[in-house]
Amino acid sequence: MDVMDGMGGMMLWMTIWGVVGLALLVGLVVVVVRAVRPANRAGQVPRADSPEEILRRRYAAGELDEDEYFRRSSGLRD
Repeated sequence: MDVMDGMGGMMLWMTIWGVVGLALLVGLVVVVVRAVRPANRAGQVPRADSPEEILRRRYAAGELDEDEYFRRSSGLRD
């Protein structure tokens, strides 16, 4: 029975170290993926808005009246 207990203990430790090794490998992959791709988009250059979008926002904010908005929007389309 002592031989079987020794083999069983060895199998248990092999299993534990296998799980630990797998966890370390997964952790390494996660670290590498996070290092390669940006974590957030705050560092990226924002996309430039179209002139029509800027005009709409200024009109919505009250910077332009209706006549000025339509005059400028027709000028953009020409």
